[in-house]
Amino acid sequence: MRASVIQIAVDEGESVESRRRRVASLVRDQAGADLVVLPELWTTGAFAFEEFGSEAEPLEGPTHEAMAKAASDAGVWLHAGSIPERAPDGTLYNTSLLFSPSGERAASYRKIHRFGFDKGEAVLMGRGEDLVTVRLPETTVGLATCYDLRFPELFRGLVDAGAETLLIPAGWPERRRDHWTLLARARAVENQAFVLACGTAGTHARVPQAGHSIVVDPWGQVLAEAGAGEEVLTVELDPRKVAVTREQFPALKDRVL
Repeated sequence: MRASVIQIAVDEGESVESRRRRVASLVRDQAGADLVVLPELWTTGAFAFEEFGSEAEPLEGPTHEAMAKAASDAGVWLHAGSIPERAPDGTLYNTSLLFSPSGERAASYRKIHRFGFDKGEAVLMGRGEDLVTVRLPETTVGLATCYDLRFPELFRGLVDAGAETLLIPAGWPERRRDHWTLLARARAVENQAFVLACGTAGTHARVPQAGHSIVVDPWGQVLAEAGAGEEVLTVELDPRKVAVTREQFPALKDRVL
């Protein structure tokens, strides 16, 4: 299975519509991949809190339309990162979108753990409630977003629901980059699953981003890691390695809680 992780640079001087077109083009460039992953809130920037309301869109808004078309054009499964979604009742959510190679939306996931400690995203956006897994031809993916990475019980739930590959878009700040790579590897090791963690580059609302998107195998080996700038990681994954790892080192069978 060929996976491409696209680490997008969010330039505050670039309009959302311009970035949307540019990212769609980058997705189309990945024709031949099986799975493509984008970062969290790449339309606005994860820390551009003041723009969440003005740039929020319905689930089937312009980003949905552009990414569905890009997935279909490239013939890939596309995790289109997340958008600021405005629900019909007016509530905002940090919502991830997953599209099939035909351009159909296969799933959406509203972020459960909102970052901000009673400010920012934590007060501006509603909390998601549902764990989401989707069966792809090669693997079952589990969806999580950024701050979710710090809560291992969420990933246990995804594994219990059949997840073998964990997709984690993020807008992670540079000052906590060591946590990003450490937690991505920890989630892979403890769940014996592939982790594809896609971050952003650039600066969001004066917050420098970590970049360093990372792909980790079920044994915790780093298969690829980006630098600080915009970059595309393309990695060949063997989905059978999940079952092999879980059979050879059956730690998950010894769970008590």
